Amino acid sequence: MTLSKFISSSIALSLLLRNVYAHPHEILSVGATNDPIDGTLWTHILFMFLAFGIIFPTGMVLGISKSRWHVPVQISGAVLVLIGFILGHAHEGREFSGDNVHRAFGSTVIFTLTCQIILGIYLKLHLEKGFNKRIRPIAVKFHQIIGIIVPFIGYIQMVFGVITAVGWCRDDHIGQCLAHFIMGSSFIGYGILLILSLRFGSEWLRSKGKSQDYFDSCMITVWGFVNTWTEHRWNSPWSHKDYQHTALGIMWWAGGMVGIYLSRNGKRSIIPGLIIFFTGFAMSAHGQASETSTKLHANFGYALMSAGLARIVEVCFFAKNNGPIKIFQQLPPYLLILSGLLFMGANEEQIYYLDAEIIDPYSYSLIHVAISFLIFLGVNLLIDLYWRSGKNDGEPNYEKYDKLSNNHNTLPLNNSMSQTGRTVLNTNQDSPTSNNYEFNSLLVHNNQFDDDDDDVEK
Repeated sequence: MTLSKFISSSIALSLLLRNVYAHPHEILSVGATNDPIDGTLWTHILFMFLAFGIIFPTGMVLGISKSRWHVPVQISGAVLVLIGFILGHAHEGREFSGDNVHRAFGSTVIFTLTCQIILGIYLKLHLEKGFNKRIRPIAVKFHQIIGIIVPFIGYIQMVFGVITAVGWCRDDHIGQCLAHFIMGSSFIGYGILLILSLRFGSEWLRSKGKSQDYFDSCMITVWGFVNTWTEHRWNSPWSHKDYQHTALGIMWWAGGMVGIYLSRNGKRSIIPGLIIFFTGFAMSAHGQASETSTKLHANFGYALMSAGLARIVEVCFFAKNNGPIKIFQQLPPYLLILSGLLFMGANEEQIYYLDAEIIDPYSYSLIHVAISFLIFLGVNLLIDLYWRSGKNDGEPNYEKYDKLSNNHNTLPLNNSMSQTGRTVLNTNQDSPTSNNYEFNSLLVHNNQFDDDDDDVEK
């Protein structure tokens, strides 16, 4: 998640820099000068990407699995952030507007990291007597919450850093930037949540008596109401895009309420997939100001339609409450991640630079396909790291991907125990949420971080 926008925008940034070096006399934008980015600033970018895009997410996973490597990994990330922060204020070359959002949000990032470091030091001091007996459990909770928040605010700050470096998303461009970045990030996040649903089993949804489709429908309904009332500026004339976006909002909350009703009591529903499909259909025919923009939005729409259709097929034929994950179930989350990237990469200022560099939209889209593969890989690697670190002894057998044998049958499962000795779901046991596409979050499977000084195994 945190990798998506940074990588995508970095590619656009590299294309932009080629134009800057070729035409040093041109003004880059109202938010930045046309000077080249020097080595110091590139080092700042590299260090911050390593810290927030790789190290902190890895440290978060190690914390959830209670690995002894959690603290060293997080310390290394903090060191890189400190060095990167200093470099960010010591660079020469390109200068930026003093009111840029990257600088403004930076104080929030630093404050959050400082709080996390202080809490970590306090927990490592093993102060458990007297007043600390009451304070320590609260500190543990806050340490858990902030540890999960850090990768998300790091992702936001990396997005802000890229748009600041190229001077995007200012003045009249703010609205369309927000629309593309928020919506695109939402699709990427949705895809990642579906991967977690696949890889972490069923206990959480089983305990709630709900299906994944129920929560999807609730989220779609809320988003639809927000979209309905925020896409048009009141007391101003209605535009073609106002009609389009408001109509999408109405479809979301109307369809979302149907999905909530049909997926009650743990039932499955195709409505979320159908809404995704219709949204992609509308976006594929969404008229734009340029041919490049129209083709990019069409590619986004086709990817989203494919994701919706794949989701419907998955719910109807492949989703089960236990047993190995079917290979087809990898497709919907990947397509959602790809859709989000394509939409984030189609804001109007990026289109201007693509047209200026004469880069065709299909080559540009293929770059996003490659990036989406890397994100998909990164998420699965973090999940595998969780299962193979700390107090975990391997992924339960019923959560592994299905394998094809010579006669194309699935591998048999023991009804009670996995090969690693973990207790797994009884495949013959009836459940009120039978046929649910179920989700067991990291925090439920592991319950809590516990204190950093807990015994660890790996």
